[in-house]
Order: sequence, then C-alpha cells, then structure tokens
Amino acid sequence: MNHLKTFILLAVLTALFMGVGYLVGGTGGMLIALVFAGGMNLFSYWNADKIVLKMYRAQPVDAAHPNAVVRAYVADVKQMAADAGLPQPTIAIIPNDQPNAFATGRNPANAAVCATTGLLDMLTREEIRGVMAHELAHVKNRDTLTMTVTATVAGAIAALANFAMFFGGGDDRERPGGLIGTLALMILAPMAAGLVQMAISRSREYEADRVGAEIAGDPQALAGALQKIEAYAKRIHNPTAERNPASGQLFIINPLAGGRADNLFSTHPNTANRVRALMELGTRMGVRPRAFAPVSAASPSGVSTGVPVTPTEQTRRGPWG
Repeated sequence: MNHLKTFILLAVLTALFMGVGYLVGGTGGMLIALVFAGGMNLFSYWNADKIVLKMYRAQPVDAAHPNAVVRAYVADVKQMAADAGLPQPTIAIIPNDQPNAFATGRNPANAAVCATTGLLDMLTREEIRGVMAHELAHVKNRDTLTMTVTATVAGAIAALANFAMFFGGGDDRERPGGLIGTLALMILAPMAAGLVQMAISRSREYEADRVGAEIAGDPQALAGALQKIEAYAKRIHNPTAERNPASGQLFIINPLAGGRADNLFSTHPNTANRVRALMELGTRMGVRPRAFAPVSAASPSGVSTGVPVTPTEQTRRGPWG
C-alpha cells in the first residue's frame, strides 16, 4: 500500500509538471513537458544519485583514511550494512559544517551513504551509528530512488515555474490564464510540489527511524542525534541545500531550518514526535533509558564531538583534517 501511494504521488508530480507546461505554452507546452518529464524520470533513475553527490561535493572514504573518527565511521557503516543483509554502499563525507546525513542510489547495490563533516565532528560515535543506521534503513526500504527522483522533479517544477514569467515573449494573452495565471503558477506550483514531497517523505522518515534503530540496536542514540542535529541545523547554514531546496528531503533533518523562510511545507516529521517514537521503541526493546549529553563548547567548532581528541588533532577542524 505504501508503494502504491508513492507511485500515485510521483504520478501527481509528473502531472503537475505537465500542467505547468500547459500554462506556460498551451497544448504544445504540455506535450513538450510530458516528453521532458519522461526523459527526466529516466535520466533521474540512472544519474540523479551522481548529480546529488557531485552537488554536495561528497568525497568517498575508506578504512585507510588517516583520521580515526572517519575510520570508525567507515567500519561502523560496513558492519551495520552486513548485519542488515545489504551490499556494501559507497561511504562518503560532505565538507559542510552543518551536522546532517543522507543516502542516495537507485537500489541497494548502487547506494551511497553520506555524513557531513559537521556530523562527525559534533556527535558521539553511538549517535553517528544511529544516524547512519537510519540512512541504511532508507537503502533497505528502497526509499533512496523515490526520494532522489522526487527531489529532481520537484526542483524542475520550481525552475519551470520561475521561468514561466519570461516564457513566450511579451504577449501574456497567448498564455493560458494570462499574467494573473502565470503569477499564480509561480507561487502555487512549487508549493504543490512541496506538499507532494512532504506526503512522500514523512511516512518514510518514521519507518527509517524504526528500522534504523533496530539495525543499530540503540533507538536512544538516534533520538539524541536527532535532537542535536536539529538544534545545530537551525543556526548553521547549508549553502548548497539553500540553493537547491528540493534536495532537502534527502537529509535526516531538514537542512533548510537555518536558512531562508521559503520552506513552508517541511518534508520531515516533527523531531519531538520522532524522538518520542524512538524512546517508546527503546522501552519495548528493553533498552535502559539514559540522559542525553548536553551541548557544550568543548570542541573547536563550538560543540562537543564526543570523540577523544589527541594533542595532534586539537589544531584541526573536524575529522577531515
């Protein structure tokens, strides 16, 4: 039923893209949009993950990395992937101070999981494990293709809506709806695409929290990580996500929370609700409740990494170097 709902919502996105094409260029514009949407969906299937990784300047890492934090990150992802019965994904880090993470790829055999340098710098090893287990859950649930394609199509709708004002020359009478219709299109089409993204993403985040907590065996670690990530995301900007807001749904916590007020419809569930569900899951799993470590200013970045810092590492900014 969940897959059927997702298929219907993706069809709605495609239909919305065609509708934008009609309002911009009439019947011809709609047909062009249909062909373009079909080609874009096919292209997205094979290449959207590569585009996203390149967009965020993701850097593959392995067990030979010189930093101990990164080596631990790689080892934990590999171990959890094996425990979950998944092929080994590409493991990468993203040079960004905002703590966050996402997964991408058209299927488990071609998946990649990425953590920002801010995440590795600010969270404890147990919390990092919880976050990456959540991303592996997206891979296991085959969410990555749907979320990546949805982000691509929604971004195209927003771009086409913004282009509509300048399409078709100066005679607004040739456009269905005229100038008023075009202005309404520019505002409403991205909002409608955002609503569809929200509907697709929210239920998948709850399920990935549940499966990820089971993979890591520690729901409370993920709960603590979510609280930290949300707190820092509100005051540490992610410039790439701000320039490409449709990609925000890929991350474990909304990366736009610290940026412009243009994200009217969050694609992520309320963090407090996610934490509550995880704590209840921990109780059912028999995990003993524990207090979350408070945020401090112990590390060079202004937060506690939770990872012992050697004298040679104290002059560095994060585990990348």
